[in-house]
Amino acid sequence: MTLPLTARDTAAAGWNALIEDVTTGRWLDPDTGTSVTVPFRHIQIGDGFADNARDLVEQVMPAGSYAVVCDADTAEAMGAAVARSVGAKARLLVLEHPHADEAQVRALQSLTADAEALIAVGSGTINDLCKYATFLDGRSYSVFGTAPSMNGYTSSTASITLDSGLKTTQKAHAARGVFIDIGVSALAPQYLIGAGLGDCLCRPTAQVDWYFSHVMLGTRYATAPYALQELDEAETLARSAGLGARDHDAIGYLQRLLTLGGLGIAVVGMSHPGSMGEHQISHWIDSFAGDRHPGTVHGQQVGVASITMARLQERILAMETAPRLRPWRPDEAAIRARYPAAAVEDCLKASRAKAMTDDEAALFNTRLERIWPELRQTLRAMMLPADAMAAHLRAAGGGATPQEIGLDRDLYAEALRRCREMRDRYSLLDLAEDIGILDDFIEETV
Repeated sequence: MTLPLTARDTAAAGWNALIEDVTTGRWLDPDTGTSVTVPFRHIQIGDGFADNARDLVEQVMPAGSYAVVCDADTAEAMGAAVARSVGAKARLLVLEHPHADEAQVRALQSLTADAEALIAVGSGTINDLCKYATFLDGRSYSVFGTAPSMNGYTSSTASITLDSGLKTTQKAHAARGVFIDIGVSALAPQYLIGAGLGDCLCRPTAQVDWYFSHVMLGTRYATAPYALQELDEAETLARSAGLGARDHDAIGYLQRLLTLGGLGIAVVGMSHPGSMGEHQISHWIDSFAGDRHPGTVHGQQVGVASITMARLQERILAMETAPRLRPWRPDEAAIRARYPAAAVEDCLKASRAKAMTDDEAALFNTRLERIWPELRQTLRAMMLPADAMAAHLRAAGGGATPQEIGLDRDLYAEALRRCREMRDRYSLLDLAEDIGILDDFIEETV
């Protein structure tokens, strides 16, 4: 389905040009030269989608009945209008203070058992809940995005907190239709606009971490996700002040960048291209902060963590001589004492996957020393300067330090020290601890 461009579609060839190349298989993977395949077929960025919701939904997801799922804020922003447009087949369901956790997923399945398909109207939490609930029970869902706050509209995974309290990335499925309204997005709370840019700023830090892991540990790496984002990243950052002023086209470019970031993950079938050390920090806070959590959203935390990671990466890659790591083994007794019982085994499994013997550490150090001059230059070329990232984030109305988004300094420092225990992906945050500089870095920069 291709909708006519609106008068406000001012991207060079329409907001959806490159996106349609990906969803139709016309875009070629730069690594293989073959057409990419993604599970998304209908993605539209534009304006005025609430008025046309019935036609949009029935073309991509025909059903006898729909539940239009939103919270109080997104019901006012767009949800009620979408339900009115869809008409008698639709029932509006407004969730009170929803959280993307397993308990809420079960509740949503029960509350919408009479609906053949779900229509999510919202951003991170609402989208993840509908995505994961319908994946589990075999129904379809579509989403009307109301804020440029994250890249999950075009992701086939969902960020779900388990009953154990551990925040995880769960396999889910693609929305049948993704409709992102620029005008509605421009009216979103400013912190959500800043959060969206924060979620994009993980590109350089995740790319550095992922490529380092690929070279040193043999994990998979692909350039396609970054090739998709390259031009739109530059266009978005050039308009960071416009994001702070809610400029229509600046918001449009941000939504394009977020959409392409999600599609990049779909192309490779894994979240590594946009989720490494910086997300590890954010996930630890969401999983284990408890009553100390200030209510910050994902993109806010990822933005701050990306700047922290960029500063740490700058410090490591400024070293003329290859750093040498010490073999790390998790303190399993401390992990059992530190975390809720239900999360302990997951943390132990993740930690054990990154442990090194003396022989493994020696081989790692020998290889790193041999390739360090070339590797550090390759990694530095992937980066954005941390100070520039912070300036862009502040211009967009976001916070660039833990304090600026209301995160307690001690909580954030603890996340930096402990988050390696909950995820098996090796990042330069792990390397910083293994070479003995993490504590000094925290004291000097946090």
